[in-house]
Amino acid sequence: MTIQVGDRLPAGTLYEYIEVATEGCPVGPAAVEVDQAAAGKKIALFGLPGAFTPTCSAKHLPGYLEHYDALRKAGFDEIWCLSVNDAFVMGAWGREQGTQGKVRMLGDGSATFTKALGLALDLESRGFGTRMQRFSAIVVDGVVKALNVEAGGKFEVSDAETLLKQAEKAINYLP
Repeated sequence: MTIQVGDRLPAGTLYEYIEVATEGCPVGPAAVEVDQAAAGKKIALFGLPGAFTPTCSAKHLPGYLEHYDALRKAGFDEIWCLSVNDAFVMGAWGREQGTQGKVRMLGDGSATFTKALGLALDLESRGFGTRMQRFSAIVVDGVVKALNVEAGGKFEVSDAETLLKQAEKAINYLP
């Protein structure tokens, strides 16, 4: 079953590649427990089929970077990009796209979290295996307040502009 507005994000572990070591956080893939990372935060969350893919690289992720300042002004604490890729691939893609300090690039290499969201996309016949359906969501303290799931092959409702308009209309979601 697909996650719905009003649902809490499922518990799960995603992975983020850390470029620079800090106290308690060594270089390399770091586990991110979703429930802990989302606690007390307003998150602009978006998921996509894969790093380095045409629409994801040319439109989806760049739109969130372009609207970073407006999203922060609208009250979002963080922006998360999810994909069924490992942390190394997400880290490399993030470096290429210039996401550092703006968008958290979170990998779900085994698609476990993707399946828990009910957003798995079977692209086995095309040689891609299990991927994530393209979507965006407003998440407040771990609860989904708005959800936009794309129809197959589309990029119409999960963009940064749509999420920003929803956040601006929904004053009760954000401060």
